Amino acid sequence: MDAQDLGYALNQVVHNFGAVAVTAGAASGRWAAASAGPIQRRVALLTLVGWAAQGASGATFAVISYITYDRLPDIHGIALAALSLKIACAVLGFSLSALYLARGPVWTESRRRATWTALLVCAVLALGAAAFLRWFS
Repeated sequence: MDAQDLGYALNQVVHNFGAVAVTAGAASGRWAAASAGPIQRRVALLTLVGWAAQGASGATFAVISYITYDRLPDIHGIALAALSLKIACAVLGFSLSALYLARGPVWTESRRRATWTALLVCAVLALGAAAFLRWFS
């Protein structure tokens, strides 16, 4: 077994679970946005952890490549745009999740719903961009 392949595979597991957490978390938060109770806080925490996993595992893909080949992956064009979109979604998703944890309970229902909608859009965009990144890199 090749250590690089094992590293990529294990990192992909973390990345996949992060994708599930941000998508399912945002969808369930959006569905139950009328409630501002402890369940919403737990969902926001799950979403925050998911975005952190996405960011950390995404960076780890680059680290594994750098350790293995002494350079970062050579991507350009559509792949670079997709990576940039994924990074922007992760930063925005993490920030919105953290903001929700800090202030969400005192927000109006419409503001909570808008935040969950934005988180869901970030998750869907990141998932879509992942396909383009994989295909065009």
